[in-house]
Amino acid sequence: MKKYFLLIILFVISNAKIGFAQSFDSSLKLALLKNEQWWGGAVQYGYRMPFNYSSIFSINLYGDKSNNQSAPLLISNKGRWIWCDDPFLFSFKNDTLHVASQGEKPLKYGTAGNNLSDAYQFASSHFFPPSGKWPDSLLVTSPQYNLWIELQYNPNQKDVIKYADNVLVQGWPAGVLMIDDNWFNYYGEFDFDKAKFPDAKKMIDELHQKGFKVMVWICPFISPDSKEFRELLSKKYVLLDNNGDEKKEWKDAKDPLLIHWWNGYSACLDLTNPGAKKWLSGKLHFLQKKYGVDGFKLDAGDPYFYDNKNLLSYKKVSPNDQCEEWAKIGLEFPLNEYRAMWKMGGQPLVQRLADKSHTWGDLQTLIPNTIVQQLLGYTFTCPDMIGGGNFISFLPGSKIDQNLIVRSAQVHALMPMMQFSVAPWRILDSAHLQAVNDAIKLRQKMMPQIMEVMRHSAKTGVPALRPLAYNFPGKGYENIKDEFMMGDDILVAPVVTENDERTIVLPPGDWYFQNKKWKGGKAYTINVTLNELPVFVKKGK
Repeated sequence: MKKYFLLIILFVISNAKIGFAQSFDSSLKLALLKNEQWWGGAVQYGYRMPFNYSSIFSINLYGDKSNNQSAPLLISNKGRWIWCDDPFLFSFKNDTLHVASQGEKPLKYGTAGNNLSDAYQFASSHFFPPSGKWPDSLLVTSPQYNLWIELQYNPNQKDVIKYADNVLVQGWPAGVLMIDDNWFNYYGEFDFDKAKFPDAKKMIDELHQKGFKVMVWICPFISPDSKEFRELLSKKYVLLDNNGDEKKEWKDAKDPLLIHWWNGYSACLDLTNPGAKKWLSGKLHFLQKKYGVDGFKLDAGDPYFYDNKNLLSYKKVSPNDQCEEWAKIGLEFPLNEYRAMWKMGGQPLVQRLADKSHTWGDLQTLIPNTIVQQLLGYTFTCPDMIGGGNFISFLPGSKIDQNLIVRSAQVHALMPMMQFSVAPWRILDSAHLQAVNDAIKLRQKMMPQIMEVMRHSAKTGVPALRPLAYNFPGKGYENIKDEFMMGDDILVAPVVTENDERTIVLPPGDWYFQNKKWKGGKAYTINVTLNELPVFVKKGK
């Protein structure tokens, strides 16, 4: 214990030189400072952030049920920060922030400078420093094409090739093509269903020749009573069930734990077991070697699937740590994508927003939720699928809003990544399809600037995409949720409502848009035509 406190004292003294202090507690109660605003915790609630004196909000990150990325970090525009190596519960009410660790590790908290950037950069450098590594750069340099909305649970060789050919017919660049759920016979098989894909190797070779790279969807679940299930159970590579006996230990357990998820009941790989990790890695490398698969969309793995009092695993860890073990699988494969995540900021893992519905309301969450992704240390972010990734929104008979598809593409256009799923050429008239084409062309035109921002973020850990308050502290920009900065010099202000007129707040300085100089430090109300995306670039950039 004496050693523990000595380390704390030495840490605080050494870091006091750069202007911050740090404390440790199992729980804390903080009165909010004047005009203080907070971000962090759970990406899914980014649209409700920043939290302030009027906020009423509470969430327990243990066994997180938010359906997207989460991390034990809170940061404020006054330079204050809170971190814990375990999940914590936090709430805002009555001008007060309450935080309580849900594990054995204490909360760490303190002040670093006096603004959001200072707080974030301290947290990044100390708790999730950048690896400097990238996922496959094609995920950034070209649009991504996910087959989920068009093929849903019926992916097949003929329609995969047809979708790819239609991309090229539009004149769009080849990119990463994602074959989503159900390309196999059952969960855990990790091989192509021959009825749907009679010659998967030939298909992937053809896609490669066309310039595409190919990802396939995977999850940690295993269909019960399959041959893989029987093998894995015999080796205790799946999570086990204590059958209600809380005293039972893993070494004595024999029965599999069946987990209820969106596609039924399944066993689940125990990725705390090195043998299970090796088994999964072998299956994924088999797909790469036999068929030429380039990478993997790693779905599920949410902490709440592991929040079960009957669960026994090789190592006794929290539900959130189980999610983190699933995340580490992706580090082996540069072509990866995740939706659920615990920690892992600063790593070369692609983080997609959770499925959005085809509504203006959900479109309006893309910018604030992506901002929180970035403020949790995730450089390589994807704002779900253009028009929405919730397949229910596109079932036969559903109403398609063509303007919404266009404005969604424009939101994506200058973000770190851009992903299509519903086929614009199928659902849009010529004018709306041309507007989508224009968004792609703008992205390609500005790709050198986007890549410069992304390289800097991967190297330094600073967010690639930022709220205005990050770059311009003390200006009252904290609650602007329909604009964002890419790096230091590019301000993007998409239309995210049904109204073509919008108000744009320009920070101080000279900005250029449409070959015209705009004086900053004021707001402008402008009409934005269907094929326009307001992008303001700082003078001299």
